[in-house]
Amino acid sequence: DSKSQNATPVSRVTHNTETGEEELELRVAELVQAVLDRAAHSALIRPLEPERHQPEYPLTQPDWGSCRDFTVERGRARIEDYMRTWEIHPSWRYSISFLQERELDFQKQFLYRALWGRPTSRAPIPRSTAAVYFIITAPKTRDPALPVEVRFTVESNRTLHEPGRTRFREKWLQDVIESKALLIDSVDF
Repeated sequence: DSKSQNATPVSRVTHNTETGEEELELRVAELVQAVLDRAAHSALIRPLEPERHQPEYPLTQPDWGSCRDFTVERGRARIEDYMRTWEIHPSWRYSISFLQERELDFQKQFLYRALWGRPTSRAPIPRSTAAVYFIITAPKTRDPALPVEVRFTVESNRTLHEPGRTRFREKWLQDVIESKALLIDSVDF
């Protein structure tokens, strides 16, 4: 059964004050890794399909830079530049975090998370947030003057998107936040 092969193991996090935070951080890191691995796996299985019924607006993207010149800070700045091109309501707020750098055989991967929320005057700290994960890849086998490769995925979605090929939808963020709100409302504490 393919679902049981791809399922992320569920572990219980203890609430011991000495080790609870460490275990929680470890579990969060495992979940982020599982999301990124599933997204990368599904991209190999399902090629990105062009979106249908798109208005003919130009898709813009920043100059991501070459493999040679890439740094963690440059990646963060380019992600921020790219997200500014998204056509979303100005009430959305975000923070960008660098998660990790992975050294693979033929490439380096830089993983970032943009955490989105919609604060209001009644709730200045959003009840739920939605994460957009960015994977910036610098291949070691290509000419270092060539640009890095950039892909992103929205939390709880398996599709990998490429800047310049996919138009970001505000609805993706709203769907994640609404599903979290439904889950929170259904759990009794």
